[in-house]
Amino acid sequence: MLRSILKNEIDNIKAKGLYRSLRKASLSTAENIVIGDKKYINFSSNNYLGLLNDPRLAKAAESAILKYGIGAGASRLLTGNTVLHEQLEKVISDFKKQEDAIVFPTGYMANLGVVSSIMDSRDDLIAADSYIHASLFDACRNALAAFKVYPHRNVNELAKILKRYYRDKRRILVITDGVFSMDGDLAPIKELGEVAKSFGAYLMVDDAHGTGVLGENGRGTAEYLGCEDVIDIHMGTLSKSCGVLGGFISGISELKEFLVNTARSLIYTTGIPPVLCACSIEAINIIKEEPQRRRKLLKNSMYLRKALKELGFDASEGVSHIIPVIIGENERVMEISSFLYDNGLIVPGIRYPTVPRNQSRLRISLQATHSDNDIDKLIEVMKDVAINFDDRLLTR
Repeated sequence: MLRSILKNEIDNIKAKGLYRSLRKASLSTAENIVIGDKKYINFSSNNYLGLLNDPRLAKAAESAILKYGIGAGASRLLTGNTVLHEQLEKVISDFKKQEDAIVFPTGYMANLGVVSSIMDSRDDLIAADSYIHASLFDACRNALAAFKVYPHRNVNELAKILKRYYRDKRRILVITDGVFSMDGDLAPIKELGEVAKSFGAYLMVDDAHGTGVLGENGRGTAEYLGCEDVIDIHMGTLSKSCGVLGGFISGISELKEFLVNTARSLIYTTGIPPVLCACSIEAINIIKEEPQRRRKLLKNSMYLRKALKELGFDASEGVSHIIPVIIGENERVMEISSFLYDNGLIVPGIRYPTVPRNQSRLRISLQATHSDNDIDKLIEVMKDVAINFDDRLLTR
């Protein structure tokens, strides 16, 4: 019976053009991936600064494994909290210029833990951008607070929501991504912070895709925009620019103390492995010491955006390393993604419900380790896309 039910559900997914499957890589480097016996240029990785295969991280991992073993062995509140966990949190808080930080096994768990812990009353209100990451949507729905969504980057609509509800609410939390994961655009953090403050609300920024990449020192989107002081809760990951795994929350010292006592996604799970803490410490040190990686990534972004625009594709303006090319139709975007794959390029097609209906797109993720030749290859194949697929793809 279960097999029949699930088969019908899968058939429905296929009929809607939303079917997904897994590819198995036999080898992966910063900018290349091997599937079967063929090497592809990888434009789908979050390994933005190319640290995934950095030998310095491997050396840090080797030393940590010999001393601490592979896993943490227990929840951090039991015996799974090591010196390396504490060192990493100190490195993060210093890097982000915050009083303290707390590390979770994943970014998803960090978001779930902080939002559900702080917004734990039906008398609370969460107001979030409509394009926040799926983990934040799940966190908001898991919290007891009332949950309202404002249109993407629309500060005026946020103000209307807060004006309507703030008098009746115990706590109000405004949530946004820093760099939006599917559109690559930046949140108006300064304006959001000013509106939040005027209504006594707190501002949380999920900067998973901005930390390490944006800003003169790599502290993220708010540093790039010059408004770090308006944020109350800083969220980031260790799985993007750091090339490792894990999520963190940073802010005032009381925030860490509170989460240690209340965040179920921290309390009731095995701690992040110490070896990953060691790798993340090394990665953050590299991020601080090698700004040329950020400069190369920005250069790659500007170069590709200009080329796609000249070809007539609907690729958004911006500065980030995430470049969406809007196609619209589910079937068509997957046809184009397959065409790119056949030409040695991994560029995923993103469909509903990850993005809004009729907004299916190619999502290009650039890395600092992509060479000019890598990007030129993508541009050449996109020229073929423009020739082989109909004019509905083009804006001109």
